[in-house]
Parts: sequence; C-alpha cells; structure tokens
Amino acid sequence: MKKWFVLSGSILLPFFLQAAVSDTLSQIYADRPDSAAYRQIDLSEVVVTGFKQDRLKVEPLSASSLNSRFLRNHQIQTVKDLSVLLPNFYMPDYGSRQASPIYIRGIGSKVNAPSVGFYVDGVPRFERSALDIDLSDISNIEVLRGPQGTLYGRNAIGGIINVYTHSPLDYRQTRFRAGYGSRNDIQVSASTYNKLTDRLGISARGYYHHNDGFFTNLYNGRKADNMNEGSAHLAWVWKPADRWTVRANTSLDYNDQGGYPYGKYDETTGKTDPVDYNEYSSYRRTIVTSGVNLRYTDRRISFNSQTAYQYIRDRQNIDQDFTPESKSYIMQRLKQHLVSQELTLKSTTESRYRHITGVFAFYQGVDKEVHNRIAATVKNYDIPTFGLALYHQSTLQLLKPLRLLLGVRYDYERARERQQSSRLQFNQLTPKVTLQYNLTADNLLYAALSRGYKAGGFNTAFDKDDATTRTFKPEYNWNYEVGAKLSAPDNRLSAELSLFYIDWRHQQITQYVPGAGYLQRNAGHSESKGVEVSLQYQPVDNLNIGVNYGYTYARFLHYRRDEQTDYSHHLIPMVPRRTLAVSASYSVLRPCRAIDRITLSGLLSAAGDIYWAEDNDVKQPFYALLNLKLAITKSRFTWEIWGKNLTDTRYHTYYFKLGNSGFAQLGKPLTAGTALVITL
Repeated sequence: MKKWFVLSGSILLPFFLQAAVSDTLSQIYADRPDSAAYRQIDLSEVVVTGFKQDRLKVEPLSASSLNSRFLRNHQIQTVKDLSVLLPNFYMPDYGSRQASPIYIRGIGSKVNAPSVGFYVDGVPRFERSALDIDLSDISNIEVLRGPQGTLYGRNAIGGIINVYTHSPLDYRQTRFRAGYGSRNDIQVSASTYNKLTDRLGISARGYYHHNDGFFTNLYNGRKADNMNEGSAHLAWVWKPADRWTVRANTSLDYNDQGGYPYGKYDETTGKTDPVDYNEYSSYRRTIVTSGVNLRYTDRRISFNSQTAYQYIRDRQNIDQDFTPESKSYIMQRLKQHLVSQELTLKSTTESRYRHITGVFAFYQGVDKEVHNRIAATVKNYDIPTFGLALYHQSTLQLLKPLRLLLGVRYDYERARERQQSSRLQFNQLTPKVTLQYNLTADNLLYAALSRGYKAGGFNTAFDKDDATTRTFKPEYNWNYEVGAKLSAPDNRLSAELSLFYIDWRHQQITQYVPGAGYLQRNAGHSESKGVEVSLQYQPVDNLNIGVNYGYTYARFLHYRRDEQTDYSHHLIPMVPRRTLAVSASYSVLRPCRAIDRITLSGLLSAAGDIYWAEDNDVKQPFYALLNLKLAITKSRFTWEIWGKNLTDTRYHTYYFKLGNSGFAQLGKPLTAGTALVITL
C-alpha cells in the first residue's frame, strides 16, 4: 500500500506544480511555440557545457560526451550503466552503492579517494559512496580520459567525469515517468523546469526506485539485494545583469538496500554457488549536497566561482565470512563533511594567446567507526584533510594551424589521524604540454604529455600496527598520448582515435584484511598502454550509429608484495583488456495518424578479459550483453518497452578470495520492463 501511495503521489505531483504556476507563467509563455513543436524539444534541446572546455569535440584530449537523448534511448539510468560503453571506461556493479570504483585506462581505486575526479554541475564528490547517482533527468555527461590536474580539483590522475543538469533558463518542461519491470522493479520520477521571468528560472525533480532483488539467500529464502532509494533536487538560476549568472542547487539522495550477494566460486568449474550466509548484509546512505555558482562573462574574460558543501552519512552491515557460520560480522559507520571553493579566470577573446587560471581549496572531515560484533572490538578513525591547488594553462597560436598548450599545477595536501596524533603532508608540481595541429576547424591532430598525481593517506584497516601499513604513499604517472579528431564535411561521420602509454610509479594497490576491511599499499612500477576509437555515423536522417572500442594492457613491471610473493609482470586487476559498445537508434516520424514517433534503440556492450586479483589466477573472459528499447510517442505521452541482457549472458562482476575460499558476484540476468512518460 505504501508503494502505491508513493506512486500515486508522484503521478499527481507534476500536475499540481503545473496548476500552481500556470497563472503566473501564462503571460511569460505567451510566445511559446505550439504544443506539438514544444513536445519535440528533446530533438533539439540545449546541451549544457562546462566552464573550462568550450567545445569538447575540438579539444586536444581523449573524451566522450553523451546527451540526455542518448541516455534515455538506451535506458541508461545510473553511472554504473555507462560501464564499458565508453572506451576503456569500467565501473563494475557489485556489492552495494558504496562499492563504486571507477577505472579509466586501468587507473582506479576500490577504496579511499577515487582516482577519477567526479563533478555534478561543478560540485566535486570525493567519497566513492557518492558516485553512483541517478542519471534519469540530466542534460549530458562527459568523460575525460587521462590526467586533468591542470584544470580540475583533487585526484584527477585517471580522468574526469562531469555531469550537467538542465538550466531552466534554456530548458522548459514538466516530465513524469512511471515504470515497472522485472523483480517488482518500480521507478517513478517527476521534474519541472520553469522560466519565471527572462532572468529567473527554477527547477525541481524527484526520483523513487524499488526492486525486490536479483539474488536469493539460501539461508533464509529472502532476497539478498533488495533496493529502496530516492532523491530530490531543487535549483534556481538568476541573471541579475547581462554579464552575471548565479546558479544554486541542493540535492538529497537516500539509499537503503541489501547488498553483497556473494557466493562461493569454484575455480575448477568457473561456477558460482547461490548466496548462503546467516546475517543480513545491508547498506544505507544519506547524501546532502549544496552548491552556489557565480559566473561573469564579457568580451575579454570570464570568471567562475564554485562554492560547495556535501554531507554523507552511511552505514554498512556485512556478514564478512559469507557463510552460514557466525565468524565475522562488521558494522561500519561513516560521516563526511566536505567544503570546497574554486575560483577560475579565463580569457574569452579569439586571440593568439588564451589562458585559464584557477585555485581550488577543500576541507574534508571523515569520521569512521568499525565495529566487529563477533570479536567485540570497536575502532574509530577521525581523519580531517585539507588541500590547496593552483593551476594554470596557456594556449599559444604558433602558426595558423598550430597551437601549443602549456599547463602546470601545484598541490598541497595535509591529513591528520587524530587517534594516533599522526600527520601527513604532500607537495607536488605537475606539468602538461600539448601540441595541436588543426587540419580544418573541426579536424585536428594532437600530441600530449601530462603528469598525474594522487596524494597518499592513512589506512583505516591494517594487518599489523606499524608505520608501513598505517599509511600509504602518493602515486604518480606520466601520460604520453597522440590522437586525432576527424569529421566529414556534412558532419554525418566523425571519428576519434587516441594512442596512450602511461608510466606509473608507486601505484596504490587495494588489499583485503580479513575482519578489518581494505588497506592500501604501493606497488613499485607499473605501466598501461592502449588505444581508443570512437565512431559516430548518421547514414540517413533519424538513424544514429555509434561504435566505441578501447584496448588496455596494464601490468605491474615491479611489484614484490612480500619476501615470498612477487607479482611483477602480472596484469593489473579490475582492468578489462577490451571494451566494446555498438549502439544504434532509429526514429520514424508520424508513421500513422495515431502515432507521432516510434524510436527503436539497440546497444551491444562487451568487455574482457578481466583479472580480479594480483595473482591473476581467476579472470572473467570476454562477454557481451544486448539491450533493446522501443518508445512510441503520441502527443504528450510516450510508452516505453525495454529489455537488458536479452541473451541472459552469465558473467561475473566481482571476485575475491577469503582464506582458502573464493567468492564472486554474478551479473544481473535478463530483465525487462515498461514505462509511461508524460511530457507537459
């Protein structure tokens, strides 16, 4: 009954909002196009772009961008749904929302701070538990591969992910979606974007999701991975003057789920047993994020200020022996307060010399408690961290087709572990050099050299109480890259190609400590090399075809874990050797008088081989998944039918070893669903 109450209330919300503001907005929207044209806004909606890149398509770096239409057509609803869809991008879906590691070109981290920067409307997210977010109503998402420290905040050694939401000054729409699918999957979302005056706009959106779960725990016959989550977002944009824009937003995300559906894995047969443990494992989180953006732009310069605050409170309960016996049950609680400020100034003139300069500062307080119920031990960790970074990039037009980009970044970071009265300090200078040759305005070749850096820190799990395991050192890399971005004169065909080599020192490696959790150690010397290819083709109107391929060969060159164990020349775990995605979407406009549009979309994604641990004993072979979606639109209504993993491919999303036993999580089986979308 409660679920239907939420469903009914969410259905009526957009209509109440529309009625409440209709009188006020009627005069404002007097010049709006006719309703039929307005309902097709998704075909030509404004795509929000960032402050630091003007046109990502012609920037000399390897990057991918997906707009809201692509995300909707292919039923991409969370960041994890993007895994392997983009070249050398991997974000496995296992455990819970807390487990959200991101790997780009083999660079990533399972615990502590991510190796990939993550921003939502310019607001940074440091904790991995805050990365797997809902994408059901955003403008677009960008993934920048390779070190981006000379333009962005903390820990961008692997790349950057930028998520942008719609601005109500450019995008006006009220939209509701209610869906039902396999495993009693209920999804309800509502959003409204309204331009109150020529200078003021406001938006609100909400989301609710329930799923009974995919995996049954044999011990009690209940689902191990049930899900209940929701979010609410409120934002406004105000232009007090022609050159000034103020944007503020606040969001609340809540998640309460069962998790960690791990079963015993047989290395001989490659089969995974059903989940079978005696304690309910779960994860609960609350995230509150607020940001204020102030921007000034004239003909010569543009100034941007981004102030942000984020609060996270989460709780993890996990049967850490994953058996019917009561050997280990861990309860972890975490609180985070994050305050950040970024100031950026850049030139806007089309002159031979352009520049961008910025300063980024943050304070992060993390309070963590680990309670081992079986051993009756409680450990507390209070680790405040302060960081300051200065960055600058200059672009010089040497000749008409030739540009030189020079960048530099300075980092200072200080961390303190209050229980042990320990302090760590880090300083680092990282440069970047890029040479760009423009064949035409939209065709270019480039070569880039950049240095990446990620600070060290404190472990909150360790196997022996000494300085060698309580802390871990910074990691560094040199990224060498050449690439090309090409497009046909009619823009129906475009291609991007990049080749990279990464020389990686003191790589931070995650290792599991039974009964305590994960700790970080440093490997000596590693490398990653590969290729990335993206093709976009529109052979005829309303048909779009995309191909994304990535190849990564990442291995330890020198890594001796201890006197008895040497992993040198082993492949780095959690890194797919190949990623492949082929997407197609075709729309038929007005096939009959009863239908305005039919859109059929298909997505084939594949990845492998993936080694799960440093010993390279167990791997996930190359596998492929097929998704399809059909959308039929009439007037304000769209009916969607979708299916994922239609071939019911059996594959693993995670594997680890606990003592002498291996455990793994299977990927989600075939799922299907339907939804009704109402657009006002």
